[in-house]
Amino acid sequence: MFKLSRRSFVGAGLGTLGLAAFSPRLLAQDSKDVALQLSWLHSVQFGGSYIAKSKGYWSEAGLNVALNPGGPNAPVDPAVVTGQALIGISAADYASASVEQGAPFKIIGVAMQKNPFVIASLPENPINTPADLVGKKIGMALANTPVLQALCTINNVDINGIEIVPTQYDAAPLVANQVDCLLCWQTDLPVAMAIQGIESVTMLMADHGYAVHSQTYIATEDSLANRRADLVAMMAGEVRGWNDFRADPKAAAALTLEMYPDQGLDLPTQELQAERQVPLMFSELTDANGFGWFTDETVAQNVETLALLGRSVTPDLWDRSILEEVHG
Repeated sequence: MFKLSRRSFVGAGLGTLGLAAFSPRLLAQDSKDVALQLSWLHSVQFGGSYIAKSKGYWSEAGLNVALNPGGPNAPVDPAVVTGQALIGISAADYASASVEQGAPFKIIGVAMQKNPFVIASLPENPINTPADLVGKKIGMALANTPVLQALCTINNVDINGIEIVPTQYDAAPLVANQVDCLLCWQTDLPVAMAIQGIESVTMLMADHGYAVHSQTYIATEDSLANRRADLVAMMAGEVRGWNDFRADPKAAAALTLEMYPDQGLDLPTQELQAERQVPLMFSELTDANGFGWFTDETVAQNVETLALLGRSVTPDLWDRSILEEVHG
């Protein structure tokens, strides 16, 4: 029941008349095929990109953008390194790990201003602060132990006082009171429970010092040097799409089902996921500077948290120059 699979148009006057008779063919000939490699299977998580494609924000700029789904059998990094995708959706921890192994990546934008990891619990036994974890059982994948350790270190909590129970990515152990809480994403297991009428309490780890950029845009150094115009056009479309997403999340959910009817998605879940995704992606920082923005300060916070995850990374991993062109 609760299980999820995770973890611009230009033309006027006579020019428009001249294009009208054969614009589809011209656009098909002139458009450039590029790809955006998503980090997971199709869902409203990538709704802003779906809007950009459906509204023609990329085609107006001469790009025919394929939205390639990710998942267990479609990792992001190889697609970007080999040039199969111009941009990939990743995260700062994954990108830094790849860079340590020699991948020529740069983070050129940050979709989720707040990391979506939460500690989810039930109202009768809530986890409101990291200190509340002591003496509790937490259900999680053992692979995420460094994430929990980082949260504990940042908040001076002894991880040895927390019992880690290996679980599948499923809300059932929490609902059955087999564990006191779960380490999960704000936009999935808590959403699944809410759809079933089960209230949960979510402690967003980003509100307690866990600073790791998520749903980041990565591109290669070669693309930054030689395909800047395409990168700017793709990111400009993303910005427009996500601003539309913010204005009407329910429309984004409906579009997701319309574009990908075979993904087993249902509208209420997608609507709630979209609603809960908005505050993760927009903030005072994006209000002031535009979607996808990051600063030297937020990068420094990421570098510190990534060090706790065992990732040795410098601020050079982030490159804001594409966003600076997009936002003027």
